[in-house]
Amino acid sequence: MINKNQYIEYLLSTPINYTCSNLSKHLENVSHDTVTDFLQNQKFTPRDLWDLVKDRIDDSAEAFLLVDDSVQNKQYSNAIETVKLQYSGNEHGLVKGIGLVNLVHTNGSLGDFYPINYRIYNPDADGKTRNDHFQEMFRQAIEKQDIKARNIAFDSWYASVENLKMIHRSGWTFYTNLKSNRKVSVTKEIGYQHLEEIEWTIEEKIRGKSVRLKEVPFWLKLFKLVDTRRATLNGSSPTNWRRTLLAFGRFKPRKSDGRSKNFIAVSSN
Repeated sequence: MINKNQYIEYLLSTPINYTCSNLSKHLENVSHDTVTDFLQNQKFTPRDLWDLVKDRIDDSAEAFLLVDDSVQNKQYSNAIETVKLQYSGNEHGLVKGIGLVNLVHTNGSLGDFYPINYRIYNPDADGKTRNDHFQEMFRQAIEKQDIKARNIAFDSWYASVENLKMIHRSGWTFYTNLKSNRKVSVTKEIGYQHLEEIEWTIEEKIRGKSVRLKEVPFWLKLFKLVDTRRATLNGSSPTNWRRTLLAFGRFKPRKSDGRSKNFIAVSSN
């Protein structure tokens, strides 16, 4: 026999090979067919995941939540309802698979990453966008999961004006990269300009530049990411925030393609 806790613990500890065959090899008296039957007759919910990991996370005001989406490649499947053609960052193109929006908790230490919530991206069934799922999970983390973390990091996909306002109103600090075609204002005299048009002094490259992002009614600290080995915040040595963002793999210098994401925006509360 196999139960939900065994299966979820297996997924948490085996991020690469999560096949039925591999699981059956690690459990006594459990065959491939046993695992298949179990999956066909069980329903897993985000609550099941939370019940398993809530006592494992090292939660504090200094901790981070990380938002990311992924696509489970199912190119050979023709019978799974949630499989659809969608863009995969790993594949750098369209693949047939199951889309997930994930909310991950970390205390900033390397290797400390626990998924605490997720949503299946299936707009044909529920009409919800990835940003809708993100907002639901963020509110749930505050209102129902009682998360103490007050920092959140995410890719430019989730850096919409509505999301930034929601996070700021909640008293959290966000870290996000921005595409170079976003517009910011440094002074009223200059007005709004594209990120790639901004001029940087040596001091601003170290300590950041205060800007107003278009349609966002509060100031942000903007950084231009050039070298992750020397990245600093306010002139300090690499600390918790940097380890978290770099380990997450979302804030690294990229080649300029007209919409590069070599800019990090940080809110302040």
